[in-house]
Order: sequence, then structure tokens, then C-alpha cells
Amino acid sequence: MEDSGTILWKSDYDTGVDEIDEQHRILVNTINEANKRLSKESSLEMLEDITRDLLSYAIYHFETEEEMMQDYDYKAFSQEEYETHMKQHRDFSAQVVAVRESIKVRDPISKEALIDFLTDWLINHINNTDKRLAAFLKTKTI
Repeated sequence: MEDSGTILWKSDYDTGVDEIDEQHRILVNTINEANKRLSKESSLEMLEDITRDLLSYAIYHFETEEEMMQDYDYKAFSQEEYETHMKQHRDFSAQVVAVRESIKVRDPISKEALIDFLTDWLINHINNTDKRLAAFLKTKTI
């Protein structure tokens, strides 16, 4: 990540599962675009739009991963990893919903805190959770 808060995609973030990697790049671009937009203006309406769009795409991405987990029976491979992965998805969604609720009551999160949260969560999730899922999926010749 650069000082400006921009996430620079590195090959280290690739999982080797094309569909997941493509969606991760879209999430990175979405966070980078949010950072750019919020650097110019930081209205409550813009924060609502950004968090709505981000949550919507994140849920779509989570559904993709969860369908893969179900299709290839990831739970049977490792119930602990499956449950951890699912919990991380639910916790992220809940945190974004909480951010959206704070915006509605006019107590918004700062731009820096929002971008830091999104960036840290995504990079940690890719490196510590999605890569384990991808390693499993690659054994299934996906």
C-alpha cells in the first residue's frame, strides 16, 4: 500500500483461482476509487453510496466463494477453516452495516478509518483465509 492509502495489487495477492482473483481485483479497485472520491469530498451521501456499493459487491463475492466451498465440500475437508471463512464474511458484512448505521445517525467513520479497515480486512482475508481455500480448490482442478 502507498502512503496515499492506495492499494497496489501485488502478485502475492493472487490465489491462483481466476474467478476469485478477478473479484479481488475489483474489490481493490473499488476501495481505491472510494479513497480517491473521499479525498475530494466526504459528504454523508457519498459515504452512504460507497458503503452501499462496497457491501453489495462484497456480498456477491462472498456468495461466489461460498458456492465454491459448497460445490467442492470444503466443510468436509476442514470444518474449522470453513466455519472461520464463513464467520469472517459475516463479520465483515456486519461491520459495514454498522458503518452504514453510523452514517445514518450522522456519526460517520472518518475516511482514513474506513479505508484502513477495508484495506486491512481485504488483504488479511486474502492472505490468511482465501489462499487456504484456493489451495484446496486447486486440488479439485478448478
